[in-house]
Amino acid sequence: MSQIRQTSSLAIASLVSGILGWTLLPFLGALVAIITGHMARGEIRAANGQLDGDGLAVAGLVLGWVSMALILVAIVVVFAFLGGIAWLAAINA
Repeated sequence: MSQIRQTSSLAIASLVSGILGWTLLPFLGALVAIITGHMARGEIRAANGQLDGDGLAVAGLVLGWVSMALILVAIVVVFAFLGGIAWLAAINA
């Protein structure tokens, strides 16, 4: 008789948070996805085959890290743009 494996709830939370990080909660969702994704992968490894959901956790991690990277790039672009405007204003003053 085969044993039924349960899916990690942290892995599901990571995936859902990763999706929310791209839609409704850009920074907070990505942060929660990263944290719960790492926690889920550790929980799954420690369960010795009793828990499933590593793919869900990895998907949540990828969504979270890519979202965080894009947020960081957006912040750098905004500051560079505003810095360029301030520099132009200083030259033309």
